[in-house]
Amino acid sequence: MNKKKVKTILISQPEPNTENSPYARLKDKHNLVIDFRPFIHVEGVEAKDVRQQKIDFNDFDAIILTSRNSVDHFFRLAEEMRFKVPDTMRYFCQSEAVAYYLQKYVVYRKRKIYVGERSVMDLTAMFKKFKDDRYLLPSSDILKPAIPNYLDEIGIQWKRAQLYKTVVSDLSDLRDVYYDILVFFSPSGIESLFQNFPDFEQNDTRIAVYGNTTINAADKANLRIDIKAPTKETPSMTMAIEKYIKELV
Repeated sequence: MNKKKVKTILISQPEPNTENSPYARLKDKHNLVIDFRPFIHVEGVEAKDVRQQKIDFNDFDAIILTSRNSVDHFFRLAEEMRFKVPDTMRYFCQSEAVAYYLQKYVVYRKRKIYVGERSVMDLTAMFKKFKDDRYLLPSSDILKPAIPNYLDEIGIQWKRAQLYKTVVSDLSDLRDVYYDILVFFSPSGIESLFQNFPDFEQNDTRIAVYGNTTINAADKANLRIDIKAPTKETPSMTMAIEKYIKELV
């Protein structure tokens, strides 16, 4: 293990909105500099791109919403394409957080909204209740196969619409800036690192990764992984980083 003391950390995500985030507590407790910088960002596609996918919002009775991005870009494009979302539209939301965010665009109590505990897969009974509905799945250009496979398995009529895309952020201003730990949460973040800095050499930089797909991406990129999460002992990234810091003492 690299025994060099940790003083600076770069999180490859946007800064949390809340003052009481676990990162704020970690920063204060261990006197750290913690910066946040998204290595990837989302850009919406244009209405013409949606038409090229042969998507007509009029064709659907229900929408499956898996993220805030899917909410934002559906309603953005509905406005651009002059589609008035009918009051009869049903919304199947992955979680309470997504359903709550939906209030930005609709009067919650007047709409047909169904909410999963953690996943749309929690809504099987409701999907089967409305088995004759036609469902739209707004998504990014990157979509894990679990949800499409699930929708096929339960036998509903559904169609994917790519309404936004994941884009590598410009990090050129960080070329001569060095951190003790770089923290990644997706394979796209690893990809962004090497697109921005093809000659990146890890040296003493510690790499922290969250999730198996990110671990695999880091391995493929020949990065030395120093911190992994989640584990039984450290289910969150902040807990994993704190454990690592304590072990250095």
